[in-house]
Amino acid sequence: MTSTNDIRSIFLDYFASHGHQIRPSASLVPQNDPTLLFTNAGMVPFKNIFTGQETPSHKRATTAQKVVRAGGKHNDLDNVGYTARHHTFFEMMGNFSFGDYFKAEAIEFAWNLLTKGFKIPTEKLLVTVYADDDEAAALWRKIAGLPDEKIIRIATADNFWRMGDTGPCGPSSEIFYDHGPSIAGGPPGSPDEDGDRFVEIWNLVFMQFLEESGGKRSLLPHPSIDTGMGLERFAAIMQGKQDNYDTDTLRALIEASAETLHQDADGRFKTSHRVVADHLRSTAFLISDGVLPSREGRGYVLRRIMRRAMRHLHIMGAKEPVFYKLLPALIQQMGHAYPELSRHQSLITETMRGEEERFAALLTRGLALLDDEMEHLPSQGTLPGDVAFKLYDTFGFPLDLTQDVLRERGHFVDVSGFEDAMKEQRQRARAAWVGSGDTTVETVWFDARDRFGATEFFGYVTEEADAEVQAIFRGNDELAEAPKGQDVTIILNQTPFYGESGGQVGDHGTLTAPGVVVNITDTQKKNGDLIVHYGHVVEGSLKPGMTVRASVNHQRRSAVRAHHSATHLLHEALRRQIGEHVTQKGSLNAPDRLRFDISQPRPLTQEELTSIEAEVNARIRENSPVETRLMSPDQARAEGAMALFGEKYGDEVRVVSMGRGDNERSAYSIELCGGTHVERLGEIGLFRIVSETGVSSGVRRIEAVCGSSAEQNINTTETLLNEVADLLKVTPSEAPHRLVALLEERKALNAQISSLQHKLATGSNAGHNETINGITLTARLLDDVNPRDLKGLADSLTQQIGSGVVALISGANDRGNIVIAVTKDLTDRISAVDLVRAASPIMGGKGGGGRPDMAQAGGAHTAEKEVFAMIRERLSQLS
Repeated sequence: MTSTNDIRSIFLDYFASHGHQIRPSASLVPQNDPTLLFTNAGMVPFKNIFTGQETPSHKRATTAQKVVRAGGKHNDLDNVGYTARHHTFFEMMGNFSFGDYFKAEAIEFAWNLLTKGFKIPTEKLLVTVYADDDEAAALWRKIAGLPDEKIIRIATADNFWRMGDTGPCGPSSEIFYDHGPSIAGGPPGSPDEDGDRFVEIWNLVFMQFLEESGGKRSLLPHPSIDTGMGLERFAAIMQGKQDNYDTDTLRALIEASAETLHQDADGRFKTSHRVVADHLRSTAFLISDGVLPSREGRGYVLRRIMRRAMRHLHIMGAKEPVFYKLLPALIQQMGHAYPELSRHQSLITETMRGEEERFAALLTRGLALLDDEMEHLPSQGTLPGDVAFKLYDTFGFPLDLTQDVLRERGHFVDVSGFEDAMKEQRQRARAAWVGSGDTTVETVWFDARDRFGATEFFGYVTEEADAEVQAIFRGNDELAEAPKGQDVTIILNQTPFYGESGGQVGDHGTLTAPGVVVNITDTQKKNGDLIVHYGHVVEGSLKPGMTVRASVNHQRRSAVRAHHSATHLLHEALRRQIGEHVTQKGSLNAPDRLRFDISQPRPLTQEELTSIEAEVNARIRENSPVETRLMSPDQARAEGAMALFGEKYGDEVRVVSMGRGDNERSAYSIELCGGTHVERLGEIGLFRIVSETGVSSGVRRIEAVCGSSAEQNINTTETLLNEVADLLKVTPSEAPHRLVALLEERKALNAQISSLQHKLATGSNAGHNETINGITLTARLLDDVNPRDLKGLADSLTQQIGSGVVALISGANDRGNIVIAVTKDLTDRISAVDLVRAASPIMGGKGGGGRPDMAQAGGAHTAEKEVFAMIRERLSQLS
């Protein structure tokens, strides 16, 4: 049997032998398309090449691309487990030509690989072409020797590919495998085409037209090829299976699920095992590419995938977290082809286990809420859609789980109402989602990159360099000249200015020439390696072609470098003291501070923060040199260098090592990093953690300062402590104890004051009573009594008078607060609630409430005379 791993290798090696560059799979988080939630096709990483915005380094490429279809336009989630060929995660094999070869070579490559490489009998294959594509039909006859009846012309969009409403497009040709007459179904284009007999295995897109608005098409000057072959679907054919879930990789995951849960892999929980196997792959690969479960965007989809798998585990009898226990089986199957699974195993495990623990707790609470709601439903009644959505949104209850529970008890769910609530939630989520990748790259910078090439960066070795002004822009408009007072963006052929990336902010500084001064206020990277300078022309006029002296602000750069190097030390200290699941989720390295977001499910204790801070400072005091080396990404990872989520690495990477490791030949911290760093760790100076807070589920943020910023932080803190000590008339070391004593003393005095006020308010009360219409009224203004004490005072006074009404107004805190109490024997004649609601507007307030025997309200002022007069009048009118 040809294994899935063998098929992948054979495919890639075949195209490599025919001049294709083997490209590693791009991240599942697209870096070049803001319209996509996930990478959902093999061509996504090459989209800018196909549109002409980016120039390829090689004319031919081949990939095994990770793909997720579980959100947005391409969403296969609900079908997974119930069909033979739907997945949330799959691999798309592809070969690509960027203006090199076209239809003839693409057809020949595909046919030879299938029939000679994989030795598929030619009689098992047939193809489709777009109805008008006579060229492709003729090539299939010539190259493959296929008769006309096996070249099916399709006139629908199934065989015409478009990137969008406008842009590159072209006909496609699909290759189908015939399982034979024992399987139901007809060939493509026939009434029975939805059967399983004929299975599409490879799609060849002939990108030859440019479609403009209005439907006008023109020929592309350099037609290209984009192909895609689903690895799982093809593996089923190569292994003599009709179901993708029976192939070696997925079957191994299904059996791991069955063994862990002590259930038959093909028994009554067959579908659940398939769901778990599929969702295990998408979960692990998404987390390895930096996606974490959350309430919005990609994290929202990941959480739905995870909880769907966890629900099926629960159905199969799992009483404790088990999902993460299946990860080793996945790594065994796919870890060689995708080493990121092994590199991030600790993070994936920690995330899966934590999410399953949270879901287990939510499941219990959700079931309890569901039971409460069902008590109010009539026999065969329908659960309101908003309640079902609350279960889903608040407790993580998928709709199908709610339906399963209700179905067992003869009830149904208002699915339409649920979908309305879900639609509203999705609209909120889309509004919150900022798009794919770190930034949306403007078209103008693609054009500039093609015209001028990459900006040569000198900033690792110098902070000053001569450079030529290549172009000046204001917005998207290119300028022939930038006069004094203008804000512009500038491209130089070479620069010492660091463009913001990897968390490090862009440099500031100046560009100078005779009679010209430009203040640079920011520097950004565009389109990977194009460095763009944002500046304000202070003197003279700047023109393209000028030679300028580019000078970086040394003091600011030094402070930024110190914070960036401190971040590396902090990262390693966290991993050593908290655990290897700690991974960077975002950072900011600025001149005055650093911000470091990490994957961490719980807050750090003060003891942990103190210990981490001490470890970083100990490394700084070693004052060891910082070493930077250039090597391939594979070499870097082999040496233990950490790669960061969301970063794109080329054929050569910078590896930054700092500090003394556990043995003489190792370093304390090793990371792939393109930023600037100190030469020796002692240059960082003092390191101090300022705060640790939560950012989102599973992500914590540490803010810290170093060097002069840390000294300033300590000086500020010490000054405040000395001021407090002076006020307390003690030494700074005695201040905490003195402050505790004062707080205790204050607490005792407040209690004493409250007691005395109570005695004053309730003692000698006879002089404050009056009788109106036979009813005793006690009405008092208590200026300095805490409003919280009014109810207790009213209780005491009603006990003293036995029968009657008590009205107390407090004027404390520059506001009016009123409490009215009515003894039980009078509540059938007059309500305390009615009285406070009448008093509130007089006091400049609104509303008020309570019980008939005790109610309260507030207002902007006391208005005691008017309020008490109103109460007397109402008592006098009682019959």
